[in-house]
Amino acid sequence: LGKSYGPIKIDTSKAISVSQMLKSFEGKTKEMEFTVFTEISEVCSKAGCWINIPVENGDPIMVRFKDHFTIPPKTKKCTEVYIHGMAHWDTVSVELLQHFAEDAGKSKEEIAKIIEPKFELGFEADGIVLKK
Repeated sequence: LGKSYGPIKIDTSKAISVSQMLKSFEGKTKEMEFTVFTEISEVCSKAGCWINIPVENGDPIMVRFKDHFTIPPKTKKCTEVYIHGMAHWDTVSVELLQHFAEDAGKSKEEIAKIIEPKFELGFEADGIVLKK
């Protein structure tokens, strides 16, 4: 395995896929704990303080890092990772969505098009392992 980040040591043997997590979380309203094995589709280019992970036939899930730990911002897309944390439903404000778009290097025009909050599945990770 590669380098670990965050306060929690991950038991990679408990990892499931994103689609398995989504099935388990379907219809739930309270947050649930998961360990997921997936790949990165986007990394915060400024500080490495969040990633997006792909969802089959859907919008990517944003993974925020608990207590503001970070991974190297130069971590490449498609890097395979183990992530441990809590999945939850969340309303993300316009201001925060615009901030994330700016972090992702989007243009001012793209950022200006963000005009309403989004209700989405969120994930707060307390540990991540980058697979070598």
